[in-house]
Amino acid sequence: MKILDQNDLLVSLPQPVTQPLLIAGANGTLGRAFQRICAIRGIEAVALNRAELNIADPISVEAALSRYNPWAVVNAAGYVQVDEAEKEFDRCYRENTTGPSVLAAACAYRDVNLLTFSSDLVFDGNKSVAYVEKDRPAPLNVYGNSKRLAERDVLACMPQALVVRTSAFFSPWDEDNFVYHVLRAGHNKQAFQAADDVLISPTYVPDLVNVALDLLIDEERGVWHLANQGAYTWADLARLAADMASLDTSFVIPRSVRALGLPAARPVYSVLGSTQGNLLPSSEERLHRCVSEVAGAMRVASEELMAVAS
Repeated sequence: MKILDQNDLLVSLPQPVTQPLLIAGANGTLGRAFQRICAIRGIEAVALNRAELNIADPISVEAALSRYNPWAVVNAAGYVQVDEAEKEFDRCYRENTTGPSVLAAACAYRDVNLLTFSSDLVFDGNKSVAYVEKDRPAPLNVYGNSKRLAERDVLACMPQALVVRTSAFFSPWDEDNFVYHVLRAGHNKQAFQAADDVLISPTYVPDLVNVALDLLIDEERGVWHLANQGAYTWADLARLAADMASLDTSFVIPRSVRALGLPAARPVYSVLGSTQGNLLPSSEERLHRCVSEVAGAMRVASEELMAVAS
């Protein structure tokens, strides 16, 4: 009979398996940002696209949870086209309302933490001071209503879920955001129209993701507002970004939101505050950082094009 020594025992013992963070919506702005921040912070994460995890399909959700056995799920998936939602309302409700509620039911059954995102567009804009978590939602458009219903349904079946309302993303990591569009227009000397009668809370995506992760790890629950501090009209934000990039701000053309002819109604005031503390720094501070990175990348790209042309 073989006598096992200490090394044999160490080898034969089952090795612990690390449970990952599961991210739904791998290809979107938030999904990519979560992957990036998790890599920086050393958090093991698995990010799945819609083909791999359809959050509105209970079978797909169950298969993903069974396969990866995550300690938590981040729902970074969803329908984000506010104006198109007025016509594509079936798709919007499926992705923004049904999907999160399906995830919540599955996570509640398995006792897995859940983080999902909502929007400042759940409010009607009738306040003149910042909206806080206890304020009653009253959306003006389909997109906002899809988020309102998701909040209700998620927390009804999973009261311990974390629901983060946020607003007006900007980031140097993603070209599909307002600040990037402004700087590209200014760099190309193109006119850029922006609403001057709608007040919002700009939100720096890296800050949002870092703080939301902290709240998830701390097992916080319920509705939280996360946005950088400060209130701006879209036109103000465009001019400020342009000025920080040393661009002539005259290319920014202020317009009323009505004149822009957007299909979806917007609240004229949707600034987010919080009764749980302002966890993100000022918008202006983060805008400096974002503009510096984006403007630098644009200069490099322009120089490379000129070099190729010559």
